[in-house]
Amino acid sequence: MDNFYYISADVLDIETISNVIDNKLKLKLSDEAKVNIENCRKYLDHKITTNKKPVYGINTGFGSLCNVKIADSHLSKLQENLVMSHACGTGEQVPEQIVKLMLLLKIQSLSYGHSGVQLDTVCRLIDFYNEDILPVVFTQGSLGASGDLAPLAHLALPLLGKGEVNYKGKKVASEKVLKEKGWNPIILQSKEGLALLNGTQFMSAYGVWCIINGYRLSYLADLVGTMSLDAFNGLTEPFNKLIHLVRPHRGQIKTAARILEFIEGSEIAVQPKTQVQDPYSFRCMPQVHGASKDVLAHVRKVFKTEINSVTDNPNIFVEQDEILSGGNFHGQPLAMALDYLGIALTEWGSISERRTYQLISGQRGLPSFLVNDPGLNSGFMIPQYTAASIVSQNKQLATPASVDSIVSSNGQEDHVSMGANAATKCFKIMENLKSILAIELLNASQALAFRHPVKSSSIIENYFEAYTKEVPFVDKDRVFHNDIMKTIKFMETTVVTSDMYKD
Repeated sequence: MDNFYYISADVLDIETISNVIDNKLKLKLSDEAKVNIENCRKYLDHKITTNKKPVYGINTGFGSLCNVKIADSHLSKLQENLVMSHACGTGEQVPEQIVKLMLLLKIQSLSYGHSGVQLDTVCRLIDFYNEDILPVVFTQGSLGASGDLAPLAHLALPLLGKGEVNYKGKKVASEKVLKEKGWNPIILQSKEGLALLNGTQFMSAYGVWCIINGYRLSYLADLVGTMSLDAFNGLTEPFNKLIHLVRPHRGQIKTAARILEFIEGSEIAVQPKTQVQDPYSFRCMPQVHGASKDVLAHVRKVFKTEINSVTDNPNIFVEQDEILSGGNFHGQPLAMALDYLGIALTEWGSISERRTYQLISGQRGLPSFLVNDPGLNSGFMIPQYTAASIVSQNKQLATPASVDSIVSSNGQEDHVSMGANAATKCFKIMENLKSILAIELLNASQALAFRHPVKSSSIIENYFEAYTKEVPFVDKDRVFHNDIMKTIKFMETTVVTSDMYKD
């Protein structure tokens, strides 16, 4: 098996990135990418020596200082100053898995040969990725418009032997790691600092991570929801394909089909029912889960376009002999998509909590709060409180960031996307959703145990058996925090398969 992924002009998609992550593949530049990078750099060097006109970011200042001409002798210092001055992030550290994705996506964007960077610079970024030398980046500081300037500045600092990195489980000065590896700091050439800082890789990395995990959570929402349905002695009629073919939203059809697949063969499901209908949180899973699936599919397309794009500025076109200044760094497409995805994830959590509420309500022959001796035992009363609290927080976090803007750089940058805030909010919503679904699984498993010896389907019973080895039946009150944490860990073992990616 080839343990490398080759950076090239081939389309990079979410499944490929997931494969690179899951199999811990290292990166290499294809010959095509090397040629593109080197040709662009040679063109830029020639252009600087033969053309004395000011070109933004190459021999001028930045932002509202774009009209300040910089002498050729100071072009390298200009780029170094840019990286240092923009490294002003604050807040929490960006999770290491997101930083690694930022490196991958920055390498990909620079490889197309429209950015003017040195080959050595890209190779050093690949070294960082392959050696798990992960720059310390902070969550706050980007407006999501002039590129993710502050986060990407922190990503670039270690190239210069500045800033800090996470390496071998410790946060250390990058200068120390460079010396250990025998690497000299990169001396940035004209435009390189701007190429490194301009771009949407902070927003993109968060989005890609949320999409990959979104497909896992979509599957789990359906599986856990089906377990809850059967544990609640629910009806299967609402999932009949005839209902969904006359309202054929793709996500709705997929959800209904998946629920029927999960519940097929259940002894509980075929028992006579006394109810005519179930509450919406069970009956309308195809419509609600499915709508969020359709959002996920849309957002995936947006990010597929973005991660195969050049998002720095200016852009260099060697064959056309043009250096053009535009706005490909503006994060509006991502900001709106991330807001949309945050709403979709929030809804999976919202309907999940309602199913949890129904399970503890003492209906359908289940004991109140799903415990023996209710009163002496509080049982599953308070986990539902926790889920409700998290659901409300997600609703607050789902308020769109992309409708906001603020003027910066003395009015030069007068509309920004706030996509970075949308990204970190979406990530938080996703993490919260894991807890909400974990609480539903905890309740559904307990409720299903009360249905035994009548069994559910083989799929659900197998999942139940594996889960209860980690989190056994609750016969009396205990510390539920530990159970919820174990449940989240159990759910994270679910592997995202190619079938899950089918919209």
